[in-house]
Amino acid sequence: MLTYQEVKNSQEIRTYIQRADESLDALGYTEHSFAHVGRVAYMAGYILETMGYSPREVELVKIAGWLHDIGNLINRVDHSQSGAIMAFRILDHMNCDPADVATIVTAIGNHDEGTGVPVNAVAAALILADKSDVRRSRVRSKNTLDFDIHDRVNYSVSDSRLVISPEKDSILLELTIDAEFSSVMDYFEIFTKRMVMCRKAAEKLGLRFRLQINDQLLL
Repeated sequence: MLTYQEVKNSQEIRTYIQRADESLDALGYTEHSFAHVGRVAYMAGYILETMGYSPREVELVKIAGWLHDIGNLINRVDHSQSGAIMAFRILDHMNCDPADVATIVTAIGNHDEGTGVPVNAVAAALILADKSDVRRSRVRSKNTLDFDIHDRVNYSVSDSRLVISPEKDSILLELTIDAEFSSVMDYFEIFTKRMVMCRKAAEKLGLRFRLQINDQLLL
């Protein structure tokens, strides 16, 4: 069976991830390269492992996390669908089991807030891991005068944690925001759709999604 490590070590896939991120850089988007996809893969795996899903499902969601943004190579618009099609071809050529391909491709095709739905546990974990990756290091420009609202919000987040409660009944996104660069209102202005999607994804896993900013529980 195809493993996460094999996918992660593939030079072909690494090239697609790098070139996709170069396109997003040209468009002025935050970092979507190895740091992002690696963190998403890790956190998605943590979610399913903590919730007692099988080792194979954990492996599949990590593969989906590593591959989820390659569609940006084609275009930012509908990148989840184009990425799913790219992943299908890549995984098929790597002799991945058809059932595993189906699970991974479904998750990738449903990870974006524009059209995505947490149709299964793997898709739900990928959504939560992806949408919770808000952090200063994703901002490319270091000139704060050039920041748009997305840059300001990401740059303002000095610490970000996604934690499942010991009772396994809730998942908490805990953020520390520097008000010098952004406000809590700014965060909700651009991330409301993402938070709604996270709530639905958490519910798919039997969890309640909660959001805490600067020690204040908001959701």
